[in-house]
Amino acid sequence: MWRVMAMILLAQPAFAESVVALRTIRAQTVIGAEDLTSVDAEITGALIDPGEAIGLEARVAIYAGKPVRPSDLGPPALVERNQIIPLIYLSGGLAIKAEGRALARGGEGDVIRVMNLGSRTTVSGRVASDGAIYVGLEQ
Repeated sequence: MWRVMAMILLAQPAFAESVVALRTIRAQTVIGAEDLTSVDAEITGALIDPGEAIGLEARVAIYAGKPVRPSDLGPPALVERNQIIPLIYLSGGLAIKAEGRALARGGEGDVIRVMNLGSRTTVSGRVASDGAIYVGLEQ
């Protein structure tokens, strides 16, 4: 009897939801709830919860009706290319602050290249939540 019930339960199709774009989302656009919908289909690699994408930035263009994948998204940019930003070197108890010019866009946690305006030296640093770039930390 149990074998018959187990076979009946396994024979039913399993439905899953996937997140797709409602409209074309341009790269570098912060995603809102009005940009996404869920469809009753299991799309390989697509997000299953729209809440995972809201507030993130599209790294590539996502076309209407296409699935939204984690690799298409990233943290919103805090630093724009050519922006003058604080450049902070930390090592032990030493902290040195200078002005730098961002050579790329970046969101919190991204490692970008920055030119120190005083020395014209190019360094790589991690974008902090306040938009400052920290160098000298383990990356």
